[in-house]
Amino acid sequence: MKFNLASILFSILIILGVTKAFAQDKTIIPPPFKGQGSEWVDARFQSMTLDEKIAQLIMIPAYSNKDQVHVDSISRLVEKYQVGGIIFFQGGPVRQAIMTNKLQEKAKIPLMISIDGEWGLGMRLDSTMSFPYQMSLGGIADESLIYQMGKEIALQCRRVGVHVNFAPVVDINNNVNNPVIGYRSFGEQKENVASKAMAYMKGMQDNKVLANAKHFPGHGDTNVDSHYGLPVIHFSKIRMEDTELYPFKRLFDEGLGSVMVAHMNVPAYDSTHNLASTLSKPIVTDLLKNDLNYEGLVFTDALNMQGVAKFYEPGEVDMKALLAGNDMLLNTMNVERTISEIKKAIERNEITIEEIEHRVKKVLEAKYWLGLDKYEPVELKSLYEDLNNPQAQSLNKKLTEASITLLRNKEDIIPIKNLGKQKIAALAIGTAEETSFQKGLGRFAEVDHFFISHNASIEEFQSLMKELEDYSLVIAGVHKLQMRAGASRFGVTSETKFFLKKLMEQKPTIVSVFGNVYSLAEFDQLARAHAVMATYQESENAQNIASQIIFGALGAKGKLPVTVNADFKVGDGLQTSGGLRLGYSFPEEFGMDSRDFEAIETLVKEAITSKAIPGAQVLIAKSGKVIFHESFGTHTYESNVKVENEHLYDLASVTKISTSLAALMKLKCEGKFDENGTFGEYLPMARGTSKENIKYVDILTHQAGLQAWIPFWKETVRKNGKFKWNTFKYSESKRFPVLAAQDLYIHKNYKNKIYRQILDSPLGEKGKYVYSDLSFILAPEVVKAISGQDFEEYLQENIYSHIGAKSLTFNPYLKYDLDQIVPTEYDSLFRKQLLHGTIHDEGAAMLGGVSGHAGLFGNAHDLAKLMQLYLNDGVYADEVIIGNNVVGEFSKCKFCDEGNYRALGFDRPRTPGSENGNAAKDAPASSFGHTGFTGTYAWVDPENELVYIFLSNRVNPTRENSKLSQLGTRTKVMQVAYDALSKSGQLQ
Repeated sequence: MKFNLASILFSILIILGVTKAFAQDKTIIPPPFKGQGSEWVDARFQSMTLDEKIAQLIMIPAYSNKDQVHVDSISRLVEKYQVGGIIFFQGGPVRQAIMTNKLQEKAKIPLMISIDGEWGLGMRLDSTMSFPYQMSLGGIADESLIYQMGKEIALQCRRVGVHVNFAPVVDINNNVNNPVIGYRSFGEQKENVASKAMAYMKGMQDNKVLANAKHFPGHGDTNVDSHYGLPVIHFSKIRMEDTELYPFKRLFDEGLGSVMVAHMNVPAYDSTHNLASTLSKPIVTDLLKNDLNYEGLVFTDALNMQGVAKFYEPGEVDMKALLAGNDMLLNTMNVERTISEIKKAIERNEITIEEIEHRVKKVLEAKYWLGLDKYEPVELKSLYEDLNNPQAQSLNKKLTEASITLLRNKEDIIPIKNLGKQKIAALAIGTAEETSFQKGLGRFAEVDHFFISHNASIEEFQSLMKELEDYSLVIAGVHKLQMRAGASRFGVTSETKFFLKKLMEQKPTIVSVFGNVYSLAEFDQLARAHAVMATYQESENAQNIASQIIFGALGAKGKLPVTVNADFKVGDGLQTSGGLRLGYSFPEEFGMDSRDFEAIETLVKEAITSKAIPGAQVLIAKSGKVIFHESFGTHTYESNVKVENEHLYDLASVTKISTSLAALMKLKCEGKFDENGTFGEYLPMARGTSKENIKYVDILTHQAGLQAWIPFWKETVRKNGKFKWNTFKYSESKRFPVLAAQDLYIHKNYKNKIYRQILDSPLGEKGKYVYSDLSFILAPEVVKAISGQDFEEYLQENIYSHIGAKSLTFNPYLKYDLDQIVPTEYDSLFRKQLLHGTIHDEGAAMLGGVSGHAGLFGNAHDLAKLMQLYLNDGVYADEVIIGNNVVGEFSKCKFCDEGNYRALGFDRPRTPGSENGNAAKDAPASSFGHTGFTGTYAWVDPENELVYIFLSNRVNPTRENSKLSQLGTRTKVMQVAYDALSKSGQLQ
């Protein structure tokens, strides 16, 4: 085919013309400060000497974690030379704020304060927040979250007195072995990098912090760290313009405030040997400012980095950077010499005063836009609290949740189901200490913890493999990996690789890698694991959320922003459902403010101070997410053992709805129990007694005529105070095998006497409400008669194990150390001891600690799982445990018209709306739950989707203490949640 040269040239011109016309039609947003504050700018400009004008282009480094000598030296530099700005490195927020205030006092024109906070202030300052690395964010679909992150980082920067944040990184990381960018990049796809960087930039600049795109013209495809050497980029201009420059151009068009030039040698634009792009006029002036028409502030990368510093002395390198076209000289190490060298360059006509003055005015315009014309010192009060605000913590969680990437999920092993059939090992590879990941897993199920070092021997790995043989599932977290690529290959040893490969071959294994996503390529045949999760980093947040995804409290959402290897490619990422189990979040997720929950601490501490309780656990869950879970005080007034969230309390009468009622509702949905049936129908020993024909509907609503209680223990004591010979002994034997308290054993058949006392007791008026323990004491025998299983066995196998409520147990002394169990009363009448690990209730103690009216122990967290099951009408983790709307029916009021407000087994608000009722003032009439004599409380509100747990030991040291009820602490604490809901406009 022949081509006409003239026609080809004409076509090219037409295309170029169309392109130019398109570019002209496109709306280009200028940098936000352009043309700002001309009056203020001119006044400041006219007040400066030439030296001071040059100094405005200098930004010196400062550290708030160094000694007073350092602070004084920086202060002298500011006062003597009037430099334009400070870049802060390591330190603390309060120390930096104090130092900022001091330095600003020395400046005639307020300093422009900057920081290198790519993932927030936490990158540089202790006691501040770190958001996920950019590589984590690269796989997030919802970019509004990244905008919100940019906004929050900006607010935190402004709060600590920072005006410029050197972020986002817009380098496209298309080199796996990049030693300096890697996890700092949004990924390998230019469109994705540009889009994510845009959201981050706008979030900051919309909130008056200057964003900074780095590292121009693109540092993503290098294998040399410019901190230590000079990378050489051998790509063509076509490649550079198509790939590396793409995100820069996108951000330039959208009003990017500043850009940072990297220390790289780019022969395609400047072939000068060993010349960094920072010092290249063809790159900074010709390419960046002229060809790309960039009008924002141009910063050098740090001028003390070896990419430039090893070729030129301080002062000289700064001068050369200014000649190249940079506006701001970052990390000037010799201010005096820099000013001197620049003045010499003026004298040599290498740069004009006009050029310098143009850049100075640009800096002043930026300062005006940043509000420095109305500078105010940093307020130190509440600085830490403001920088660690709950809204930011909630956002951080959302970002991490949206980023974590599930790459394999064979047989839909995630989320884990059928807990009752699983034996799970939680393995920490790379550490010998319990990890946040393991703690997170332990919130959902009974898991055994194992540990192994990366440097363990083959023999140690083989020994561990044997220990894991009996487990049906291993959840392995890979920890303590190095974040940067290098000769160590992220710290993954050949022994670790071999062990993990063998483990995956032998049993179902879930692998979560807490480190650089590229490290996944270091593990042999990782794709053969049942599940593989990339979390991108080892933060507490990432470990917490990974554990929630594994158990279905949260869903997996993230996508890989880079290709790791042939198995794990860019864009990969499976989705799973969340909301299956009780999760963990912040009130902010539901539009509430965590600070509105601070009243809980006030109320509980008031109760502790008033000696109403020694300590307590409080948990509040909203819509299946725990939004408040704190423990307060100590085990006893004399003890120094602090109450922890994992510690167990004696639940007292909350046992009724947690054991007897749970079992009866389960049997009901199986068609084995009907509340309209009679006592005698389900309990053979009741036949032929006055209790035979009473209906369960009346029993469970406490209107069957049963006596309130019987003091069984009094039948065992002689007049002289000693126990009768056939009741208790102080040592265990075949005839006295049942532990009632420490060193106190009851006769093996005595429970039959208790049952007979109940069945022989007189009946009162039928239909009259009298709260009674008696039927619940017999409930274990009822459940056994119907199911054929012992009471505790039935509960564990059919309910507790399915919801992961591992701490709900009778006789906790058999399974737990005493320092994990909160003591109750000092019983001075019956058992003559402090009750610790054994049940407080006398009747339950005489039954060996197992009863349906009292005896259950547990912590707030596991009790909340059971209450959430009730809130879900018997469904948990997509498993129907109590079906057929049984919970819904049992929780309804049956005889309200007759004045009995009780549901079937459940308590309900006696007087809804009352300040002094048995429930919170705003708890609706449909809410239900139960209280316990020892100071416990469990409540469910279906309308507002709330679960509330309050556990305490108000009976310590004596049951005569009624201050907890007098103070109304339990219901007032619950009311805090309703007040927060009301304030947010969500109260139903």
